[in-house]
Amino acid sequence: MGSKTVVRPPKLSTGSRIALIAPAGPLLEKDDLTRAETLCRALGYSPVLGKSAAARHGFLAGSDEERLTDLNTAFTDPSIDAIWCLRGGYGSIRLLERLDYRAMARRPKPLIGFSDITALLNAITQLAGVVTFHGPVARSSMPAFSRWHFERVLTRNDPAGRLGRIPEAPDVLVPRENRIVTLHGGVAEGRLAGGNLTLLQCLIGTPYLPDLAGTILFLEDVGEDLYRVDRMLAHLRLSGALQRLAGVIIGRFTSLERSSRDGALGFDEVLANYFDPLGIPVAYGFPVGHIDSQWTLPLGVRARLDADAGEVELLEPAVV
Repeated sequence: MGSKTVVRPPKLSTGSRIALIAPAGPLLEKDDLTRAETLCRALGYSPVLGKSAAARHGFLAGSDEERLTDLNTAFTDPSIDAIWCLRGGYGSIRLLERLDYRAMARRPKPLIGFSDITALLNAITQLAGVVTFHGPVARSSMPAFSRWHFERVLTRNDPAGRLGRIPEAPDVLVPRENRIVTLHGGVAEGRLAGGNLTLLQCLIGTPYLPDLAGTILFLEDVGEDLYRVDRMLAHLRLSGALQRLAGVIIGRFTSLERSSRDGALGFDEVLANYFDPLGIPVAYGFPVGHIDSQWTLPLGVRARLDADAGEVELLEPAVV
């Protein structure tokens, strides 16, 4: 992906019709759909529920066929302007072999989500060559910080500029917990790639993991033991995926279990073990992951990471 040309989907605007679908886990509360529709309308968009959005099949939001049909239909329906995933959970990876990538390439549309949706985001950017968006799911709350970044990336066809500062919106406060720690200083430029660490590891050895050479890799996860994070990073290193990165953005690893009966290294020590030898800019603590106040990051778009300043800048627009 480092040098691969990607297609930017059309920007969102007032009245855009947004398909709300659940390609992975089932909705957990009855009002999830209502909250998603309400949020869509609050942003000025027109929500369109996927036929199987409220379906349930064990730990999945309907059968593979139902979820696949909702996703492919949303991409081929000319009246739909974007696809916004209702939640993550588990199940997106089961659909990758049967997605209509040619239809996605013919009619590019924003696909938005995170966590388990990482599998879809990377597969579509890799095989359809279309920019996808790692951002809030539709059923979540959207604080002012998240909304400002969401709209800045998805509704403007000029570079969004620095994501670490928001001078154009002084009334929107950067959350106090946004403390960035520099692991290895420097400035790097490259296309953005990444998402949930667990899902990225699952894509190793498949055609759905992008070539990470020359990219700025961003990572996040939730509810993992520290030794499991270490194991996943070890797998990425063994696969060669870390060898030619331009830089690394570490987001939030929420609900991280840092100790066990055998003791544990610190999170920063684990990160340093894998990224220090690379000699590239690396910083952690960015607002990416399972948190309310988060960035929307476009996969496939060129960005600049300043690890010393703790800032990320988009160098080109994500939409047209």
